[in-house]
Amino acid sequence: MEFCTLTKVFHNPLVSSLVLLSIATTSLINPSMASKRCDFPAIFNFGASNADTGGLAASFPFAGPKPPSGDTFFHRSTGRFCDGRLIIDFIAQSVGLPYLSPYLDSMGSNFSGGANFASAGSTIRLQQSVGQFRSSPFILGFQYSQFQRFKPTAKFIRDQGGVFATLMPKEEYFDEALYTFDIGQNDLTVGFLGNITLQQVIESIPDIVSNFTSNIKNIYNLGARSFWIHNTGPIGCVPLILTNFESAERDKYGCAKAYNEVAQSFNQNLKEALVHLRKDLPLAAITYVDIYSAKYSLFSNPKKYGFELPHVACCGYGGKYNFSNSVGCGETIKVNDIDIFVGSCERPSVRVIWDGIHYTEAANKVVFDQISSGAFTDPPIPLNMACHTKLTLD
Repeated sequence: MEFCTLTKVFHNPLVSSLVLLSIATTSLINPSMASKRCDFPAIFNFGASNADTGGLAASFPFAGPKPPSGDTFFHRSTGRFCDGRLIIDFIAQSVGLPYLSPYLDSMGSNFSGGANFASAGSTIRLQQSVGQFRSSPFILGFQYSQFQRFKPTAKFIRDQGGVFATLMPKEEYFDEALYTFDIGQNDLTVGFLGNITLQQVIESIPDIVSNFTSNIKNIYNLGARSFWIHNTGPIGCVPLILTNFESAERDKYGCAKAYNEVAQSFNQNLKEALVHLRKDLPLAAITYVDIYSAKYSLFSNPKKYGFELPHVACCGYGGKYNFSNSVGCGETIKVNDIDIFVGSCERPSVRVIWDGIHYTEAANKVVFDQISSGAFTDPPIPLNMACHTKLTLD
């Protein structure tokens, strides 16, 4: 499960100049940051449902998303908790790579351009299922273990030759690939829906972030050098939280204020931890991506991006936010002895939230456009320049 207004700085010529200056300065200070366009030959992705391209559905078919999920772009359910493409799909597309095959799916997978270890319900730390939240066994540490196995296995298959060898990434791709992360929201969700206070959730954040950076170090030790790390989104804006905590104070845009503040606490901890991580891993190019601000802009100014009813789920049933804990998108509910199918709204392209928790393809595209520009990253590096380089400065 996945779950500040910010000026778009790239529309301001003065600020744009400062961003370009910052990029150039960063490249001089840190030789691990590229000063030219990157050529990522592969992507290795880690995360939860916001970045799951079918891993959970392949492992536990009963838990995967049902139609109409997938209808907008793929015209079938592909295991994505969305009507179409995810941010990770747009990332892959933008660097000229095919959509990532889930590591957990053995049917027709092609790993020549990387692999996706993300699985819906995944957390950074091992968590218990709480209420509607069903935790996945594929925690971040487990995803690291899968990657640890994947690398030598890919070599073994390549060495055998034949058709299967062509479906594996080349050895040098592991050093040259982009490593993307979108995970952490579920660790907060477990606390929100469990029997603990918001303060206790906040107190758990340092340990969660420490676990996160430990896994990044482990992946670095296997050769990863270019990291694109998303923070967590404004969970207080999604129907799951708005429905379950109706009495929570709302901000001026209708989001549950306290729950967003917890997300912001996680994000600040993560950002500070990555500052230290850059010192520990001097050969790495580590980009912190402010997904929170990009997503929050969809709620604070939906009309700017062509959206309406930003807090109302497109595929759902019941209540102010078209969301129910008892029935999900693609399921059937009996009302007055009549079976009602929980289907899609008429126009997913003008909605922000797909199923009460995850975003629509249209929203994902807007967020991708914002973060890929470098306007929402630290350092302010566009996606196509956010790579490690082996070049050294004289």
